[in-house]
Amino acid sequence: MKTTKLAKVASVGLAVSMLSSLAACSGGAGETSEMTTIPSQIETSATETEENVPYTYGVGKTFHADQPVTYTMFFSDASWYPMVDTWKTEGLFEEIRKRTNVTLDIKSYDSGDYMDQITLDINAGNAAYIIPKIYDDSKFVDGGAIVPISDYVQYMPNYIEFYNKYDLSKDIQTITRSNGKYYKLPGMKEANLINYSFVIRKDIWDAAGVDVVKIQKDWTWADLLEALKKVKAYMVSQGMCKESDYIWSDLWCGNESGQGSGGNLLGVMASTYDCNAGWNIGNGMRYNKEQDKFIFSPTTDNYKQFLKTAHSFIEAGILDPETFTQDDAKATAKYYNGKTAIMSINQGQWANYEQNMTAQLGEGKYENYVITMPIGSTRNSTVDPARLENGVMISKKALDDLGEDGFKQMLRFVDWLFYSHEAYDLVKWGVKDVHYTEDAQGNKKLKEGFCCSGLGFANDAKESMTDIRLKWGYAGGNFWYAGTVAEMSDNLTGAVADYVKRDYEDRDVPPLAPGLAPTPEQNEQINLIATPLISNVNSWTLKFVTGQADIDKQWDEYVKSCDALNVSGLVEIYAGLYVK
Repeated sequence: MKTTKLAKVASVGLAVSMLSSLAACSGGAGETSEMTTIPSQIETSATETEENVPYTYGVGKTFHADQPVTYTMFFSDASWYPMVDTWKTEGLFEEIRKRTNVTLDIKSYDSGDYMDQITLDINAGNAAYIIPKIYDDSKFVDGGAIVPISDYVQYMPNYIEFYNKYDLSKDIQTITRSNGKYYKLPGMKEANLINYSFVIRKDIWDAAGVDVVKIQKDWTWADLLEALKKVKAYMVSQGMCKESDYIWSDLWCGNESGQGSGGNLLGVMASTYDCNAGWNIGNGMRYNKEQDKFIFSPTTDNYKQFLKTAHSFIEAGILDPETFTQDDAKATAKYYNGKTAIMSINQGQWANYEQNMTAQLGEGKYENYVITMPIGSTRNSTVDPARLENGVMISKKALDDLGEDGFKQMLRFVDWLFYSHEAYDLVKWGVKDVHYTEDAQGNKKLKEGFCCSGLGFANDAKESMTDIRLKWGYAGGNFWYAGTVAEMSDNLTGAVADYVKRDYEDRDVPPLAPGLAPTPEQNEQINLIATPLISNVNSWTLKFVTGQADIDKQWDEYVKSCDALNVSGLVEIYAGLYVK
């Protein structure tokens, strides 16, 4: 931990014991929906420690093959920090090779169409051995191209240690199929840390007489709206904007990343009303703990209240309707140049925002502050209750090409790369004493001359520093998800650590759903119903929020349109799956 604040975050995080949520995925053909319990502890095969294997592996050891070996791997390449040759010649991939004697043969696709491209490759029989950055593996399971990795985790000591130590069995249950197997190695977390919230121009808020630090602990969305009205009135009085302007024009919601659902903004707002919307819409089904059953949340009274809340910001002239159509760059430009006073943020964006605003407004001419999410119908945090992140699939092609012994060797490399503490530090921070230092208490710090926007450390020396992500590929998005609280928070700067701490102290951990495992037939039924149903929900939701439809007058019409698309059938399937 880097500071006392982070230590407090850790102490709260350690107390968060997550259970399980919905696994809306399938198993093999002809299976029943009876759930197979995942073991609370995984045992290493008794013979594994006695093997005379041609490589080094194990907890606390660096994987190292006696002979050079090459494994193919897909790679999701982000356009805002694209892969360059130095990643392979002197950066992350070269450092992996030097330590492990493993060369990763990278097949890279732009992150925007990564899933589409790897799906084509996998279906064509051209799968890479290692397939990272997988959120939903359901489309790959039934075809047989992906191994059921649960059959092999006993050969992965770092995975086993983390799973057993932090009691991940009920979380893993959420990705387990009706055949009792799971098909991706997930990122596993000791506890959840909040990610998405809103950043505000605190200097403007202060000048407008809004003491956000004082009021945010118990504030509601209505309180936030009143605060923003005061901020706008001040900005108008100072000639910073006109009365017809909007002071909130958000990103991650429009054509580029909102996916027609309202994206991040509607997702986090709805979660405070115990509903699914935006990025979190899924198939609309949500576990209601009080009723102890699954409900279709987009037709509940809570959803109606969420819609009214979202619309109130547009109706008051605060939230820009363009939020739900514009590209992200347009939204950030408005905030960077001082035209707006609030915008979405996640942990990785703080340094980027600071750097861009310094360039446009000048150093010391602004103050950013991340606010605690307002309260809806509950005090729940917007944190995802499941302690799992995106994961890694292993292709059947790897097993076929390498044979059983070679396959085990590769799994132990994967185990080191994605689950060892050594590799976590490497892929996130670079090489110790070259790119960063670490003191006796475990506090990490980039060495002089280095920066990394992905870690929250901007280029403070006006382009004279070297970004370890841009040049060498460290702190990229394919590897360092999840981990211990200490690992996940070791890069949090003061401002970000502070809002993570406030979330845990002032908001509740949301309840988790029981694990379910539909059969392939049931999963097909769910998808057939949910696809047109959710398209309808998203369309109506955006109309209600932007005022193109009247929530009070047309709510019943909306509910009937959902009923006509067989909401009852979806609810019945879930009722049959949930055996109490």
